Amino acid sequence: MKRAGAPDDAAAAAAKRGRQETEVRRDCPYLDTVNRQVLDFDFEKFCSVSLSNLNVYACLVCGKYFQGRGRKSHAYTHSLEAGHHVFINLHSEKVYCLPDGYEVDDPSLDDIRHVLNPRFTGAQVSQLDKSKQWARALDGSDYLPGMVGLNNIKETDFVNVIIQSLMRVTPLRDFFLIPENYRHSSSPLVHRFGELTRKIWHARNFKGQVSPHEFLQAIMSASKKKFRIGVQSDPVEFFSWLLNTLHSELGGTTLRNSSIIYQCFQGELEVLKELQSDPNNREISRLPFLMLGLDLPPPPLFKDVMEKNIIPQVPLFNILKKFDGETPTEVVRPQPARMRYRVTRLPRYLILHMRRFKKNNFFIEKNPTLVNFPVKNLELKDYIPLGSADGSKKARSKYDLIANTVHDGKPREGSYRVFVQRKSEEVWYEMQDLHVTETLPQMVALSEAYMQIYEQQQ
Repeated sequence: MKRAGAPDDAAAAAAKRGRQETEVRRDCPYLDTVNRQVLDFDFEKFCSVSLSNLNVYACLVCGKYFQGRGRKSHAYTHSLEAGHHVFINLHSEKVYCLPDGYEVDDPSLDDIRHVLNPRFTGAQVSQLDKSKQWARALDGSDYLPGMVGLNNIKETDFVNVIIQSLMRVTPLRDFFLIPENYRHSSSPLVHRFGELTRKIWHARNFKGQVSPHEFLQAIMSASKKKFRIGVQSDPVEFFSWLLNTLHSELGGTTLRNSSIIYQCFQGELEVLKELQSDPNNREISRLPFLMLGLDLPPPPLFKDVMEKNIIPQVPLFNILKKFDGETPTEVVRPQPARMRYRVTRLPRYLILHMRRFKKNNFFIEKNPTLVNFPVKNLELKDYIPLGSADGSKKARSKYDLIANTVHDGKPREGSYRVFVQRKSEEVWYEMQDLHVTETLPQMVALSEAYMQIYEQQQ
């Protein structure tokens, strides 16, 4: 039996050696046909013919994706029919010349590999918030790494404002810039978010904007199409879902600091509940939170005689009183009760949600009240009598705004934009999909704020 099988074994070994010993050359005559202008690695890595995502190569001449490189593969056929010869494997990043089949080893192709899969060292990450350097795209336009526009695929501005906001949360950004931090996770959502983070902050992109297409596909799959391309959704609902899903898929538990999400955003509330049917029946509980919902006062029913277009305003500290442990909040479900909330532990990054939209069975009503808030030095202990969960440890209670999401227009027809701060220069930018413009800090506070992220001063 052994003797009869020997030739087959030898043939298999020879074939295996042949696959392993692909000729490597530096002098490929077709490198001058590579066209970086058509290369776009922001979209799903599917073969344009078979729609398979296995063993996919990008043609570096026309930018299209094809499967395989063997004699019957779509890439091989394309090389013969179109006369395009240089292909990169989208997984291994190796470059091959077809139909000859040899591997091309030339350092001039490294810039393409960096765009396909941006890389950061720990030292580079630590310098991001100090760098004031602009980068240059292939078309000659300049862009700021970290401040690039995002394509609105179709009604996806609600995702774009959340992505841009999260890019300002330094420890979260730094975590996702280094894939080693989440290599144990099998979640496509985690890995697509990491890829998107690296592309947004990369200083060697071929273009000055990024398409979040792959991340959106991962969102649709993970949310079972609750959030999807072509349907406008609420960014606050999406943000809450995204934080909880990333926490879970990074292996997070109910324990404090069990994921980078909880390390950044988790705080704690003390909740006192009094039943209206029995005021003496009191329940006190402590609940973790990732976001605080603030109730806006109802707008006036009648317009002012002299100022027909008067817009109601409220100071932020007025609506923060909800969390002073004294101000009651009436709730109806599951049973009528009076709730009092007190913050017992502040998070490193505080997310505030202004509840602008009121839904009933027939329509959505928007509250246009402007909230007056400080861009710097929000001192929370002036409004909220903070307890210290750690006893002797003094709570840090001063915050600076880093992201302010705004809603414009009617409830069902409006759009979202976001103001974010570039830390290296303390300059504010207004971002709406592909549009990125520098703005004054005063302009940040003149809009209908919907969701904010504040950073705790250290």
